[in-house]
Amino acid sequence: MAKKKEITVEDKLRALYDLQLIDSRIDEIKNTRGELPLEIEDLEDDIAGLNKRLANFQEDIENLNNSINDKNQAIEESKVLMKKYTEQQKNIRNNREFDSLSKEVEFQELEIQLAEKHIKEFKAKIAHKGEVIAGSTEKLTDLENHLTHKKAELSEIMSETEKEEAVLNKKSEEFSKLIEDRLLQAYTRIRTNVRNGLAVVAVERGAAAGSYFTIPPQRQMEIAMRKKIITDEHSGRILVDIELATEEKQKMSKFIS
Repeated sequence: MAKKKEITVEDKLRALYDLQLIDSRIDEIKNTRGELPLEIEDLEDDIAGLNKRLANFQEDIENLNNSINDKNQAIEESKVLMKKYTEQQKNIRNNREFDSLSKEVEFQELEIQLAEKHIKEFKAKIAHKGEVIAGSTEKLTDLENHLTHKKAELSEIMSETEKEEAVLNKKSEEFSKLIEDRLLQAYTRIRTNVRNGLAVVAVERGAAAGSYFTIPPQRQMEIAMRKKIITDEHSGRILVDIELATEEKQKMSKFIS
């Protein structure tokens, strides 16, 4: 039975650096989109909010129109009652009954005046809401046109990189499976905590790439020996020697443009 090949620290370092190269290229692709995805999301939220606001205004107008109809109906009912009371006044036999009917007529007149006042107020509210709806509809059209433009812009960018990103995402998953969970979790944590997403970097000119802090010569020798995982004491990033980094860049060039 063949002996299973032991995974050395050097193998782990190479796998980590390969994964970093792939993920960095994915980061570059995503950066070409800039703020477009967020802008599109914000526009969609604004449009949804505006549509909801317009729907509420339309509902308010419908309710106001129903209230106007109710008041108009109440006015007609008051007119019928006034006519009835006026006719009854012609057949009364004493002043007390006449005064009583007169008060009923006056009451219905007041009811009509109050209803007409409410109708006037309702119509003013409808007119105001109509103006707001017109302005909001115009704004909605502008937002929708802007959204269409932004989506087309993003689609154009994605059409140029979509295929490459899909290949790279698949490779990222494949290389992640080659790395033990503990190391992969550390790699992911470091990538999340550093601004440029670089969790694994090469030592160049005596310092970690992108850093101004010099690494002691003894430490550099240990990194070059590839016998253990060494991290930068300042940034926490995993360090590899420049020779390993160069070799892996050449090997991975077929995946990374």
